[in-house]
Amino acid sequence: MSIGAVLAFLRDDFPEVTISKIRFLEAEGLVEPQRTPSGYRKFSPSDVERLAYVLRMQRDHYLPLRVIREHLDAIERGEAPPALPPAADTRPGPLEEADREMVASADIASGVRLGRAELLAAAEAGEQELAEWESYGLVAPGPDGGYDGEALQVARLVAELGRYGLEPRHLRAMKAAADREIALVEQVVAPLRRHRNPQTRAHAEATARELATLSVRLHAAMVQAGLRTR
Repeated sequence: MSIGAVLAFLRDDFPEVTISKIRFLEAEGLVEPQRTPSGYRKFSPSDVERLAYVLRMQRDHYLPLRVIREHLDAIERGEAPPALPPAADTRPGPLEEADREMVASADIASGVRLGRAELLAAAEAGEQELAEWESYGLVAPGPDGGYDGEALQVARLVAELGRYGLEPRHLRAMKAAADREIALVEQVVAPLRRHRNPQTRAHAEATARELATLSVRLHAAMVQAGLRTR
């Protein structure tokens, strides 16, 4: 199967998967598709099964890639994979909600471009609220004055927090923390982005997205762990 066919096949069960995600998992050595003489990837049925296993372990059990690789190695040796950790609580907590937000954000962000009035309507906010969000750097228009899918998602979340009494000034710490995380991600991927090889630069973008996802999940996991101790 071509990478496009694999994407179409997997998206029924994993709507959040992208070509960049598949390429990232390949770069991490979790799947090794064959290459045609012209360089195109060709995935076998076992490759697709491995990808589905990786995505399922990430989605359902939140396992890191290192642990998933150990599972796959055990399966290849004909052994039973390590036991999965028991689910302590079936109710969605901050970590699970963060994963859902990441999926929703990816779906919304694709090709979305909104004017100011459209953003206000979608976020159910007023002009004064948006002006305040912008003054604190929480939401920002693009060079053309429009707003993308990420800005819409941020606006909706800021509006939702406002209904609990959290004002933009209270969210400055979150914005500062996000800026520090962005700097960390940039530190990792900057050398890859400067590379002349287009595939290396594409890998840089996939790595940046994966690191961003891990950063959000780490933050959510820490919040979840902190709340459980109180």
